[in-house]
Amino acid sequence: MPSSEPGPVLPDAEYLVLSSRLIPGLDGGYTIATLARARQLAGAGVAGGRGPQLLTFDPGTAADHAMHRETFVARGALTDASRLRNLFDEAVDARGGAADWLRAAADPALIARREVEYRMIEDAEGRPFVALPVISGNPDWHLSVEPVQVFDGSGRVLGGLAGFGGLYRAWLSHLAAQLGDRPIIVICESRQLGELIVGWADPRVRIVHTIHTIHLEAPYTADAPINALWTRWFAISDRFDAVIWPTATQRDDVVARFGDGARNETVPNPIPPVDRRDDLREPGLVVVLGRLAPGKRVDHAIRAFLAADVPGTRLEIWGGGPEQERLEALVAELDAGDRVVLAGYTDDPGRVLDRASVVLTATAFEGQPLSIVEALLHGAPVVSYDVRYGIRDVLGRGGGVLAPSGDGDALAAALREVLSDPALHARLSAEAPTVAAAWSPEKSLAALTRVLADVVARPPRAR
Repeated sequence: MPSSEPGPVLPDAEYLVLSSRLIPGLDGGYTIATLARARQLAGAGVAGGRGPQLLTFDPGTAADHAMHRETFVARGALTDASRLRNLFDEAVDARGGAADWLRAAADPALIARREVEYRMIEDAEGRPFVALPVISGNPDWHLSVEPVQVFDGSGRVLGGLAGFGGLYRAWLSHLAAQLGDRPIIVICESRQLGELIVGWADPRVRIVHTIHTIHLEAPYTADAPINALWTRWFAISDRFDAVIWPTATQRDDVVARFGDGARNETVPNPIPPVDRRDDLREPGLVVVLGRLAPGKRVDHAIRAFLAADVPGTRLEIWGGGPEQERLEALVAELDAGDRVVLAGYTDDPGRVLDRASVVLTATAFEGQPLSIVEALLHGAPVVSYDVRYGIRDVLGRGGGVLAPSGDGDALAAALREVLSDPALHARLSAEAPTVAAAWSPEKSLAALTRVLADVVARPPRAR
């Protein structure tokens, strides 16, 4: 019988979810996970079911952002289009020039230097309202304090703000001033934004920073070099009120290496249930589904499939990306066009997974196991390299077979075993729903609620 116990209750607070950008078709699992978290909060009753305010910071046009909202709503990825807001949409005054809050924040002493290139941001009528410094060739461009220029309605410079951080914090402070006295829970989904807002010292604000990616470089072992973009972030991680990792393995690796100064927590990303179609299953169909990028090592998957050499099988590779031409050339070189198909992008990945007999991945690393769990939800066993992070967290419980990372012979042998042994295939497929249940929205929400309740109960961390 289902439990009659009430579910966890989120803290009574205002909720802001911060993302550098949310654009359909970009950033893969990051965009999916960020929107899923917003839907999760909406379903838990935030803002009467409308969900958190989703705040983005990319300088696209208002028309582009409106199209993004419409697309997300049409796909069921966004509960309330009005909750997805963009800084630049709101930084312009309908009468021309910058909005009042931005004009008020501009410092007349912060004037652009002549030798610095600027990108003019204009409204729909072609009137400038801000100009952004162009910091070329620098991965730390977001930390520049070159002044962001602010214009009045006549195109005259009113002053500036101290870099992107000054601009972003001016908007957030403006929004926070409208939210009353309740606690403000800020869920920051972006490393760059986290570095810029970590000093936000409003006593109402609690900043919870989520992680979506791996923090390591090759060979992606626990003691591998830290990705340079994350080195500075780790130095400030103890200033956030909590840091949320998508898997226990990554959290434990970080604590073992950096200590427990930060409040490191684990909250699995919510992955909703699916209506799987076992009647669509195609015996012998092996599927690779994802971006065709170097780190995905799709060439390993192709070679492993051919080396497995199981009669009556074929490989479909779904996705697009920079490796497309190289992979096409590899298939031609191996004379495998009759068994290996690069099928292109699909807007219905669920149907692809319902058709798959086995899902194969040879990725070098992951940050969150969304694709693995989704395959299991659709009843498709997974054969994968054992890589950080997330894949072992899932398949270590069942539903698939792991091979040592980079060992193509072992990957081929694992694939051959699953394709050739009906009893093994049936067992893995039967295990899949139970394994995937660990990533259910209910378990994710319970874990998130515990973290947020603890954060609100404590004083904010020193910024």
